[in-house]
Amino acid sequence: MASPYPEFSSGTVAPVECLKTGWATIKDRYWLFLGITLVAMLIGGAVPVILIGPMMCGLYLCLLAKMRGEQPQFELLFKGFDYFVPGLIAAAIQVVPALVLILPAYVIFLVFALSTLPGHDPYAQSQSPPAIFFVVLVLFIIFAVAVALVLNVLFLLAYPLIVDRKLSGWDAIKTSARAAMKNFGGLLGLVLLNAGLAILGVIACYVGIIFVLPIAFASYAAAYRQIFPDIPQTLEPAPPPPPGSWAA
Repeated sequence: MASPYPEFSSGTVAPVECLKTGWATIKDRYWLFLGITLVAMLIGGAVPVILIGPMMCGLYLCLLAKMRGEQPQFELLFKGFDYFVPGLIAAAIQVVPALVLILPAYVIFLVFALSTLPGHDPYAQSQSPPAIFFVVLVLFIIFAVAVALVLNVLFLLAYPLIVDRKLSGWDAIKTSARAAMKNFGGLLGLVLLNAGLAILGVIACYVGIIFVLPIAFASYAAAYRQIFPDIPQTLEPAPPPPPGSWAA
């Protein structure tokens, strides 16, 4: 029985190559994609979960169109609202694992912190927190970062799958997770590479991170294309000329 999910390639993601391909894709219209990315992030962040889905769908519509050799206009970003429901479902599903994994760890850390920090006794104010507090704090931060990285990798392909393969939100999440598991090393390397560029952008007076965002998303679109090759659009054959026409 044929699989209901799109076929994908395994072990094909080369992080540096994706970054180069992403930059090559948008460099001739970089300022347009900078504007598209900023508007997508601002609108999507205005109402988290509700608007981030359609905005990400619109952003990948623009990127995938450019990769096909088209010249997308700014208005194409808002075509992401054509995928409002699947985008919303995909965004909501991505939040659940983070809440399930990180919130209990945060509660445990908070209870531990309150039980180990010095009290409000004026004679105890000069006391420093015990060393175990800082150890647990570091472990919690490492855990939270690891969870965020893994979830980012697993769901990285969901939005382009929605707009490119017309999947539902749930099917896009499942397909993204399946494909990401088969390309986990390459996708993780790409996410870490973009995280490194973002850190360099933050070091550059914080403003630099804005300018690397379009390149990061373009590299993710390039990784998506390495895993899910483009499907050529088959043209319907032209109808035969009517009888008695003058066509040669």
